[in-house]
Amino acid sequence: MPFLFENLDVYKKAVDFADKTSRLTEAFPKGNYYLTDQLNRAALSISANIAEGNGRYHKLDRVNFFRIARGSAFECVPILELCRRKGLVKPEEQISLKKDLEDISKMLSGLIKY
Repeated sequence: MPFLFENLDVYKKAVDFADKTSRLTEAFPKGNYYLTDQLNRAALSISANIAEGNGRYHKLDRVNFFRIARGSAFECVPILELCRRKGLVKPEEQISLKKDLEDISKMLSGLIKY
């Protein structure tokens, strides 16, 4: 039996995003660990905070975790930009990942407002 948050589209998209970034950073050359680590942590933080927020009883607690998740999504944007500038990510990959982040952020904004 799944946890209720596992049925949320935003949670599914966030897990997919974390998986994409994890696979992407596996190919990064040595010397870029700081980018690999930061991007993977921020990406994972999105889905982890959605899950943790859904485990809270009080609305304000839930909303706080959804805000943290949204902040983690925003955190990924400059990291991806630096990865593109360093040639670690192709421009079309960056655009696609930013689109994913935009979708996730909008969905999180909806949860926050709800």
